[in-house]
Amino acid sequence: MKALFIGGTGTISLSISEQLLDLGWDVYILNRGHREHDLSGENLHLIHGDINDEDQIAELIKDLAFDVVCDFIAFVPEHVQRDFRLFANKTKQYMFISSASAYQTPLSDFRITEGTPLSNPNWKYSRDKIACEEYLMKQYRDTGFPITIIRPSHTYDQRSIPLGVHGKMGGWPVVQRILDGKKVIIHGDGTSLWTMTHSRDFAKGFIGLMANIHAIGEAVQITSDESLTWNQIYQAIADTCNMPLKAIHVASEFLAETSDYDFEGGLLGDKANSVVFDNRKLKRLVPEFVATTRFDQGIRECIEYHLSHTELQKEDKEFDDWCDQVVEAISQAKNSLHKE
Repeated sequence: MKALFIGGTGTISLSISEQLLDLGWDVYILNRGHREHDLSGENLHLIHGDINDEDQIAELIKDLAFDVVCDFIAFVPEHVQRDFRLFANKTKQYMFISSASAYQTPLSDFRITEGTPLSNPNWKYSRDKIACEEYLMKQYRDTGFPITIIRPSHTYDQRSIPLGVHGKMGGWPVVQRILDGKKVIIHGDGTSLWTMTHSRDFAKGFIGLMANIHAIGEAVQITSDESLTWNQIYQAIADTCNMPLKAIHVASEFLAETSDYDFEGGLLGDKANSVVFDNRKLKRLVPEFVATTRFDQGIRECIEYHLSHTELQKEDKEFDDWCDQVVEAISQAKNSLHKE
């Protein structure tokens, strides 16, 4: 079996590539070759090119055909329109990575299925994903383009620390604040439910949908069944660091209105809302799927990996200073209203 991954070495895709290579698939990875990875094997084929250079890519793949093509870095309709032109006659299945943030916000029912309406007025990223889905479904209906839409939620691996409130450098600066004994910001009151999925578990579901005739023309969400509050998530990180959690809870609306970070989308359009996923469709299509990495296990692996890889410990002074300002502002507000 032969798969082409556009991207192929990111948080979601690297575990898929690793597991497919172990299963004996011929894995072709198309990217610009800028990200380091440990992939190897005689059935690994690296194609260096810029997917945005359509003529270049058409030349690189002119003599190739695939059982599955997946674009892990398609975000706007123009990207999937380009992919349709490139791969319409080159693959038996085209898999698009959408997002669970495309689901109705706010939800009318906290239990999310693939039938939950798609609507997110708070986040352009999600609306663009919805537009991509609509284009691909139209191509499936009109031309038979064999699409499968994948909707992940919050997926992480050892290289990415999953958090709610973070800056441009990712989650490490928050972990550093915990290690330094500083207060960390948790959006809302920390009691909304969230779902974290380790990339190894995501890969199991994804691979089960590859070359699966019952997945053609379908949208499928892939997540863990574990529900956690944000307080539990941050506490698990602090426990891994062997440090007390000094949390300060701040309204998501306040965070969105008082920073240059995209909390309008990332919080109000996503993480501030409770989500509980119903994965019965995935388990019907992939009966062997089960997520086996609990968050407390996965986050320990993640933090320990960062502690042993100093190149991942990226400082973010701008974000750290902003956190201090928010903490001070909340403290002053409390003091000004304190009753004797």
